Amino acid sequence: MFLLQATQPSTGIPFVLIIGALGMVVLTASIILLLVLHQRKVSRFNARMQEMEKEQQRMLLNASIKLQEEERQRLAADLHDDAGPLLATARLYLNENLVNQDKATQLQSVYQARQIIDDTIQLIRNISHSLMPPTLKNFGLESAINDLFQKISGSGSMNASSRFHDYRERLKTEKELVVFRIVQELVSNILKHSSSSFIHLTQNIHENKFFLRIHHDGRGIIQSDFEKLTKSNIGLGLKNITSRLRLIKGKILFEKDISQTYYKVTIELPKDEPYQ
Repeated sequence: MFLLQATQPSTGIPFVLIIGALGMVVLTASIILLLVLHQRKVSRFNARMQEMEKEQQRMLLNASIKLQEEERQRLAADLHDDAGPLLATARLYLNENLVNQDKATQLQSVYQARQIIDDTIQLIRNISHSLMPPTLKNFGLESAINDLFQKISGSGSMNASSRFHDYRERLKTEKELVVFRIVQELVSNILKHSSSSFIHLTQNIHENKFFLRIHHDGRGIIQSDFEKLTKSNIGLGLKNITSRLRLIKGKILFEKDISQTYYKVTIELPKDEPYQ
């Protein structure tokens, strides 16, 4: 009887299995906790990225607004400081006492007033040209950029050249103006800061994309520098470039050539329908 009881198997759960089960529960809970914490971290990161993107959008919008306001102030100053006094002077020559003066004096006053009015017309024409260069309006982006680079080269400050390889179909007028302003800003920065001996621009179209590339051999920046400057409180001109590119769904890339001998700036934008 004693032997039979000694050989019966135990009906209780072994202690090792209990420990193993508890370990699995703890491990599962730990994994779930880690996943929850990771998900929260990812959510905070995404929220931060969205916040940074909104901040950058705000900075670009402010830069665009500031650019427009500066343009308005410049135009207002030109009209007030230059055109206003000219017209006021012309009015003095054409006052109500003119009819009481002798003929010679009348003719002289009219002549002087006409000269002043001609100067005012030229001033207003110059202001209009600054808003929309006539070469750009009448002949397109290629002619306007070629004219810009010829003037730079003619000044003797540096060797400047440009070449369009594939511009048989013009971009839309408003897009041409935006691209031209971007090129002006880039060229202005190069002239001011790079101490280059040459600047060269090329244009081509590849896979339905429009490309402009500017090369120079002076001091320059790379893409990481550009991105830092556009996110800082300085570099308003670069912010304006970004704002303008956004309008035409374009991209820009600052890089240094593999040979490390010159810098290259590439503007890329989708090629739109032929100019009408």
